[in-house]
Amino acid sequence: MAELSDDARRNRDDWTRANEEHTDARASAAWAEEEITWGVFSVPEASLGTLGDVDGLDVVELGCGTAYVSAWLARRGARPVGVDVTPAQLATARRCQEETGVVFPLVEASAEDVPLESESFDLAVSEYGASIWCDPHRWLPEAYRLLRPGGRLWFLRNSTLSILCAPEEEAAPGQTLLRPQRGLGRMEWPGEVGVEWQLPHGELFRLLRRTGFDVVDLVELYAPDDATDHEYYAAFSAEWARKWPAEEIWVAAKPS
Repeated sequence: MAELSDDARRNRDDWTRANEEHTDARASAAWAEEEITWGVFSVPEASLGTLGDVDGLDVVELGCGTAYVSAWLARRGARPVGVDVTPAQLATARRCQEETGVVFPLVEASAEDVPLESESFDLAVSEYGASIWCDPHRWLPEAYRLLRPGGRLWFLRNSTLSILCAPEEEAAPGQTLLRPQRGLGRMEWPGEVGVEWQLPHGELFRLLRRTGFDVVDLVELYAPDDATDHEYYAAFSAEWARKWPAEEIWVAAKPS
């Protein structure tokens, strides 16, 4: 594996702890989900149509964690490869492969430096993986390199508004702006080991364009009317997320 940045090592340590505390225990249930859903409030992909038909596609999941998204795609005919920097999460993914019989390659690496051949994939996806835990100035060019001409990039992240309204402690956003949008980017939360990247819309749009992508779609996710607060993840309340977008999906394409 290539030399990791300090931030990547911090995030690997953070997710090693998270895997021991809760992620490993929840992985089997995530792998067993029949429907593809997105975000804290499980918005069905069928209601959004952001992925399109994945049957027969070569897919790379960047920052796959326990790789349940890759498993969902594999059951729909895709040929996924999961990439993640945290050995503990990849070990959980391998356990889930043994449990389900859904098997695909898993690669230990940062999405900022992926040891896979250029132009090998039709689709690159990241659901709260590289999308917030890797430097976008590094992982987006890697995604572009890995995609074939005409390939698509899909990623899910926190909405910019939710970050601007989020308190320093782990709690749901409120109705007050708590930090400036100017200068938003690399973030260290008090008491947390990991390092996030949260670029505002304009900067992210321009970075995608400079990298070579055509931006195809931006879908803001709201909590469904019947949603309740998540049993573990306290960063959003259902009441807040019914009014303002808690998360967002970006879709981009590498020109043919």
